[in-house]
Amino acid sequence: MCTGPRHRPTPAIDIAEGDDWTTWNLTEAQFRTLSTRTVGKILSLKPTPGHRDGTTWDLKAKRTVGAVGLGAGDGALLLRIAPKTTVDRLLHVLAHAQEKRLRWQPAPVDAAVHRDLFPAIAHTFTRAAERALHAGALSGYRDREDTSMTLRGRLRAADQLRRRPGLALPLEIAYDEHTTDIAENQLLLGAARRLSRVPGIPEHLRTRLRQLDVLLEGVTAPRPGARIPAWSPNRLNARYVPVLRLADIILRGASFEYDDGRPVTVDGLLLNMEKVFEDFVANAFGAALERLLGGRAQAQATHYLDERKKHRMHPDLLHRLPMNGELLPTIVVDAKYQDGIESANLYQMLAYCTRFGLAEGHLVSSGGEEDGTAIRIPVHGGAVTIHRHVLDLSLSPSQLNIRVDELAQTIAAARTDQTRTRA
Repeated sequence: MCTGPRHRPTPAIDIAEGDDWTTWNLTEAQFRTLSTRTVGKILSLKPTPGHRDGTTWDLKAKRTVGAVGLGAGDGALLLRIAPKTTVDRLLHVLAHAQEKRLRWQPAPVDAAVHRDLFPAIAHTFTRAAERALHAGALSGYRDREDTSMTLRGRLRAADQLRRRPGLALPLEIAYDEHTTDIAENQLLLGAARRLSRVPGIPEHLRTRLRQLDVLLEGVTAPRPGARIPAWSPNRLNARYVPVLRLADIILRGASFEYDDGRPVTVDGLLLNMEKVFEDFVANAFGAALERLLGGRAQAQATHYLDERKKHRMHPDLLHRLPMNGELLPTIVVDAKYQDGIESANLYQMLAYCTRFGLAEGHLVSSGGEEDGTAIRIPVHGGAVTIHRHVLDLSLSPSQLNIRVDELAQTIAAARTDQTRTRA
């Protein structure tokens, strides 16, 4: 009895973020897949020392974690990059890397069941989505434009005159339609469909994700690579907010940008840990400093180094306090997803302090040893002091919250009263 051709499983490459180089035997087609510019954003590749056969290569993950299908045919590969921190810690950081006022706390993840990051994210998202949709899909009003034989809403007079001068019918109209096809539901549906295609998601979770399609019937999912639907938290969508934050992470993880800003859609899900850490530091420390000092925390806003506004700067956190009737910069913090602080980081922070007229700057790294010393840099008329701090993501969620509060208090206490000269 002929059963037809068997499906050949896609070869998998499993590596971990932060690990040293690992050696893999690759076919010529697989090497071509991994040597593309797209894959070069997430993976380093070099010949294995001492091997000149063209089939043995060393691989090392960059600062991205996730699971993604690559290539086609003989060059098809499944690349899985495990995070160096545990799943429960990473979910906690992801939850707080979004909105600083977010109060969502992910349910505890059973590490024995959810050893991999994206099954854990799928489990958390599915449960949150089902809870949000338990009372039915959210509905709202959307602006619609149409051509009709009867007047509904208002007449688009300019379009009517341009398209049908002198004709009474049909009418060019605009009206508000009450529908479930709104940004919030589009975001949920897009994230559910994206997760259902991620490699390694268990079948029972895929089934539950597909059932969300039924609950969101009539909703239009965003096209791959299209702009993510815009939304903002309000009283009406309050029950959706936790799952919308996670949906936003999922859809943004379905693509990344080249240095020139060009987006690339991927068949899977990737998280840039450098960006996750920067977002976490900006929002967690911003909220803590607002509680301690008041004022306003400004996370990752664009500023300019020069008067002609040609050279941009993006400090992760600039905290402003009221002085002389206006909110003025008083604290600058920048996050570095690395062990320790490098010279280039000091030059960057010195530029921030000079630009904002500050005598103190704070660099927060994700690893390395903290010896409590600060770097004092002589400048004309005084000095700039740069403090180095470590925020270890391997801490438990409760310990991480305590550490954030401790560092925020240290940063607040280091603030010095000074006469500032601003450009």
